[in-house]
Amino acid sequence: QVQLVESGGGLAQPGGSLRLSCAASGSSRNIHAMGWYRQAPGNERELVAAITSGGNTNYADSVKGRFTISRDNAKNTVFLQMNNLKPEDTAVYYCKVAHWSEITATLSDYWGQGTQVTVSS
Repeated sequence: QVQLVESGGGLAQPGGSLRLSCAASGSSRNIHAMGWYRQAPGNERELVAAITSGGNTNYADSVKGRFTISRDNAKNTVFLQMNNLKPEDTAVYYCKVAHWSEITATLSDYWGQGTQVTVSS
C-alpha cells in the first residue's frame, strides 16, 4: 500500500502562484510515474502534468509554460509549481502515482485525497 499526502492548495489571485506537494509513504519503493490531475465542477478529471522516474515530463496544453512538475526521488515527493494562474485553473487537484509491486508483479495507481485550488480576485 502507498499513502499520499497532498498540501499547498488554497486561494490565489489571477497571475499569482501556488506550489503543490504530494508525499508518498508506506510501501514507497518502486514508484514509477507521478502526476497531477484536476477536476473542476461539472468536468471530467484531466491530466495536468506527469513525470517519469527518469525525469521526463508531459503537460496539458493549457498549462504549458505556466506549470512545472518536478520530483524528489529520495523523498518520494512530487511537486507542481503553478505560475501565472488563471480563473480556469480553479479545480480540485489530485496527485497520482504508479507503483510496481514485486510481490504481485502488478503496476497499480494510487490517488491522493485532493486539494482545492481557487483562482479569483
